[in-house]
Amino acid sequence: MGYISYLLLIICILISVAFVTLLERKILGYIQLRKGPNKVGFMGLLQPFSDGIKLFFKEQAYPRVSNYVLYLLVPIFMLILSMFLWLVFPYVVNMISFGMGLLFFLCCSGVGVYGVMLSGWSSNSNYALLGGIRSVAQTISYEVSMALLLINYMFLVWGFNMMNFMIYQSYIWFIFISFPLFLCWFSSCLAETNRSPFDFAEGESELVSGFNVEYSSGSFAYIFLAEYMNIIFMSFISTLVFMGANISSITFYFKMVVLVFCFIWIRGSLPRFRYDKLMYLTWKVFLPVSLNYILLITGYLVYMM
Repeated sequence: MGYISYLLLIICILISVAFVTLLERKILGYIQLRKGPNKVGFMGLLQPFSDGIKLFFKEQAYPRVSNYVLYLLVPIFMLILSMFLWLVFPYVVNMISFGMGLLFFLCCSGVGVYGVMLSGWSSNSNYALLGGIRSVAQTISYEVSMALLLINYMFLVWGFNMMNFMIYQSYIWFIFISFPLFLCWFSSCLAETNRSPFDFAEGESELVSGFNVEYSSGSFAYIFLAEYMNIIFMSFISTLVFMGANISSITFYFKMVVLVFCFIWIRGSLPRFRYDKLMYLTWKVFLPVSLNYILLITGYLVYMM
């Protein structure tokens, strides 16, 4: 039952990735005063599937001087890692019991850096390597503050199990008692998933699409799927930690959709940040804020004991 439930979860996530891409193209279209996809199927509902079929049937081109084995394996590695993240989904009926869910999430997000780095390096292209280096520096910097932000809530729920968030938020959501932390967390999620305004790894104007510039066909589709699976997963974690963790309620998934909409809305609204300001933001703003909150929460817990 555990294997079947996880397989169904992955199928649902892959279908949701398809419709998140459609949602993004529709929202960006309306922001720019145009319609977006509206021809394939009713209101463009079949557009993501036609895009996927087109991508996988395109010819796979690869640079002659690339590191061929790594060049082909890294997109598959990124997709598998994004699927591994969903193992922490807290099943109420304990088909998969994950007592160390938060630690597993931090480990997988840390390993995800290698996918971006190796994809940029194995392409043997200066643009791809530069995009990979920028993305690695950005992701590592934001993982520090992201881990410290999560440590605050590990202290509050007294454990690493995702189910604890459902128990401890039955009366009040954590977003009401720590709204500044939520803003820091959401900004870190944008940086962690390489989304606007922190999309330096894919800065089209200066890097020609960044670390994935040499990828085409199925390999590009794998990178694309991994990125959008991470966006949905970050929305899931944000809802779980901050907005009540009742995963058996339809409102939980509605809140996830609202957060995914915020990812897209920010992309359509804000210009790209400057790189040095991005680094300043994480090391001089988010890190002190999260450390001060850790002192505050641990002090409160010691006082209550």
